[in-house]
Amino acid sequence: MAQRTYSKPSASELRSRLGSLEYEVTQHDATEPPFRNKYWDNHHAGLYVDIASGEPLFASTDKFDSGTGWPSFSKPVDASNVVEKSDVSHGMRRVEVRSKHGDSHLGHVFEDGPRPTGLRYCINSASLRFIPLAQLEAEGYGEYRALFGDGKATHQEVVSHDNACAVPAQGEAPGCEATIEEAILAGGCFWGMEDIIGKIPGVIETEVGYAGGSTPKPTYEQVRTGRTGHAESIRVLFDPKKLKFEDLLNDFFFRMHDPTTQNQQGNDRGSQYRSAIFVTSEAQREAAERAKAKAFSRWHKPIVTEIVDAGPFTVAEDYHQKYLDKHPGGYTCHFLRD
Repeated sequence: MAQRTYSKPSASELRSRLGSLEYEVTQHDATEPPFRNKYWDNHHAGLYVDIASGEPLFASTDKFDSGTGWPSFSKPVDASNVVEKSDVSHGMRRVEVRSKHGDSHLGHVFEDGPRPTGLRYCINSASLRFIPLAQLEAEGYGEYRALFGDGKATHQEVVSHDNACAVPAQGEAPGCEATIEEAILAGGCFWGMEDIIGKIPGVIETEVGYAGGSTPKPTYEQVRTGRTGHAESIRVLFDPKKLKFEDLLNDFFFRMHDPTTQNQQGNDRGSQYRSAIFVTSEAQREAAERAKAKAFSRWHKPIVTEIVDAGPFTVAEDYHQKYLDKHPGGYTCHFLRD
């Protein structure tokens, strides 16, 4: 069998193939939010490859729970596909890891991992594509099957969380810090919210979905009944250096919908259309409380917006994504008030 070769796709191909978050991470060295990414708690057996070039990088057999919220591995599946570079950005001295052929930014490697390697490869989910064990041959990676033994789901080892990212030394900054922030907002029909928020400078990526309820992985047909507890919501990934969370709330969220109406926006009625901010950190909660107080001075009525901790976010069906881009002139009750 001829040896497979890998290379970096052209700039235009990368733009068309990668999502906005994947592009920012792999091409602009960004770091996704911890715990709220695709693979940090993936326990299935399989191979992780470079999302851009396809070159094999890590195996589920070497994945462990580091407590950081990012996928962590003790070694690469093929060391020749991972290169190291000195990184002195963000006021820290670290060792960056990139894919050799795709030149994608993957993350960083630290010398505080489990035995026998003592290494912790702290990797962005957005840099990876996961190939389940059952699909290795079909995807052209059959030569790696022997790594997975009987092929059962991987038991992800839990090791000490005393590492530079989860528990930094006193007086030191964490070794891993997200450069991209996540906001989850609800304020009526998510079509109109996404249409406005997606155009804000500093916003990297948006997707609409469902949050705040108890039904696991709800569908639109379930949410529309108003019995799941979920609200139509939008997940926003943004660059906090270009757009502050509090400014997103003050300048856009509290202007684009009416936060004084309980379970209603325009013609849409029901708890699935409530106003809510699902916060992902204590800093976000404090900013949300300030913004809510400020909104009262604009609306001169009690603000009914809920401020609650973010739970799971379920991405909505494809036909809801970027709906007003696909259907210009479609229904919306959202606009920016003066």
